[in-house]
Formats: sequence, C-alpha cells, structure tokens
Amino acid sequence: MGCSSTSNRPLELALSSKNKKIKTVIDNLAQHEVQILFTEIDRNGNSVTFKDYSFQVNDGNYFYPASTVKLPIAILALEKLNTIEQLDKNTVFNVEGDSVKTTFSNEIKKIFAVSDNDAYNRLYEFLGTDYINQKLAEKDINARISHRLSVSNSGNLVTKPLIFYNKNDIIFKTDSVKNQPIKPLFLKTSLKGKGYMENDGLVNNPMDFSLKNYLPITSLHQIMKQLMFPELFPYTKQFHLTPEDRAFLINTMKILPKEAGYASDEYYESYVKFLVFGDSKKPIPSHIKIYNKVGDAYGFLTDCAYIVNEKTNKEYMITATMYVNKNEIFNDNVYEYETIGFPFLAELGRQLVE
Repeated sequence: MGCSSTSNRPLELALSSKNKKIKTVIDNLAQHEVQILFTEIDRNGNSVTFKDYSFQVNDGNYFYPASTVKLPIAILALEKLNTIEQLDKNTVFNVEGDSVKTTFSNEIKKIFAVSDNDAYNRLYEFLGTDYINQKLAEKDINARISHRLSVSNSGNLVTKPLIFYNKNDIIFKTDSVKNQPIKPLFLKTSLKGKGYMENDGLVNNPMDFSLKNYLPITSLHQIMKQLMFPELFPYTKQFHLTPEDRAFLINTMKILPKEAGYASDEYYESYVKFLVFGDSKKPIPSHIKIYNKVGDAYGFLTDCAYIVNEKTNKEYMITATMYVNKNEIFNDNVYEYETIGFPFLAELGRQLVE
C-alpha cells in the first residue's frame, strides 16, 4: 500500500500554483509544517489501484491531530459493539453520571456533522485507551490515543461505565476500566511554540505535546483506505464492521450539518469540509461528495478526505495537515485559520480534484 508513484506531478503542479492562497504558504513553508498525502484511485473492472503522492510527510514531525482522532474511534466503537450480542448502534445508553440518553448512531452523526467533542468522549468511555491502542496496533496503524477532548479530566485513565437500555429496563452495563499510564512520545518535535496561556497568564516555555494524542497523516490516510477499500487489505488488518454498519458510517462521513438537524448559520455546509470548500460558506455542489474528518486546535489544521467528483468520474484521497500559529503562543485563540489555513487547504483540494 506504499507509494506506487515515482513522480509527484499532481502535487508539484498544485503546490507550484501562482494562486495567492497556495503561494502564501509555500513561500513560508518552514513556518507552516505542511504534510500532504494524495492518492488517485483507478478502477479497472473490479480491481482498484492506488497512485500515491506525498509532500514533506514525516511521522516524526509531531502535529496535534485534534478531532481527526474521532475517525478511528467511531470505527472501533462500531466494531466493538458488534461483539456484544444484545446491543447495536441504535440501543439507547448513557454514560454513568451523565443525564443524556443517546445512541451510538446519534453520537457518530454528531461527530461527522459538526465534530462534537462530547460525542467523542462518550465513545472514548466505551473503549478506553488500552483497547483503542491495542486495536490500532493490531491493524498496523501507527497511533497513540491518550485523552478525552475539551474536558478537565481529559487524561484521567479510568473510564466510566455505560448503561444500555431497552425502554426503561437496563439490559447491559460495561465495566469501569483503569487503563495503563500513558508513556510520553519520544519525538523531538513534541515541544512546540514559545509559550502558552494558562489560568489567564502566559507561560514562557514551549508547550509539551508528548502526552497528547498522536495520529500522523500516514495513519489517517491508511485508516481511510482500510475503511473504503477493505478488500485490498489482509483480513486481520480490516475493520470488522457489519455491511450495514459500514454503509451507515460511510454515509454519515459525508453528512452536512443541516442533514443532521443543525440549522443555524454557525453550521454552514462546509463547516467541517476544509479541503475544496473550506474558504467558502456557499452550498457544496451536488456532484462533489466528500467523506472526511477534520481537526483544528492549537493552530493545527488537518483534513483526511475521500472525494468523489461525479462529473469527471474520478476518486481521490487527500490527507493534509498544516500549522498557522504565527506568534507561537498556544491557547490565546490567535491563529490564522481564516486568513491562511482554510484558504490554503481549500485551494489545494481544488487544484487536486478539479
């Protein structure tokens, strides 16, 4: 599944564009830590081949994966649910101590429609870090999930039980699990920036990401390939989803906020589609289908997308990450997402897909 291409022609062409949205980033490449994987998908009858291209890809260059970690977590949650006979994705549950009763299908919809953090955390309680990291390792995916998102107890190693219901009767309860302590990443680049805000004050030291989630773009790209084209991988490396769950998941990955019931102006169609459409709030043309997961936090922007252009009958995968934090201070909410990040990723997507 490695790079089958000797020339990086499509990527070279895109990145040498005179378009200001691309040029601004390429002219300051060191500052933006860009990494890109691009795959053209060729179908010939029943056979599928990948043409892979890469730019500056290096698993040793740490970037914060933010919400892209929700992609493998959604897959693993459905896979694990399959192993418990009484349950499926529509069984009502709540996390112990949480008043919200919901279902896995609801939470997965929220993850892909608006990248909801609470939804990710509920799935995280169901899985726990030991289980997540073991399953990813079994499938040869280089990653390390270590924490919840946007909650004060994010790194707490103990998961909470989930309680499942049929009407009002409890039909199943998971155990609370104490997971193994997280080992620091041994990457030179896990110390980032010049400082960070903490309790309204500035700490003048680089921020240490060594205990944070780690999901390089090679792994995101591989997860997308393994999900979309399972038949190209050995059985042990496939995600073991029922055909119905797999169809549900893939369909949900292209869901727009309005299709999931998010009707406000805040959630425009390209809200979580950075590639191709990230710099526009206009409706997405119906001939472009994007199955993806984005992440943005601390000035890091990442998108992993499988894109189908129905007009040209072409299919692609693009996984790209970049960094837009000019002042190198974290948690100050001063990042160049709107001015540099979204325009670059959108234009990159357009150059590669159109």
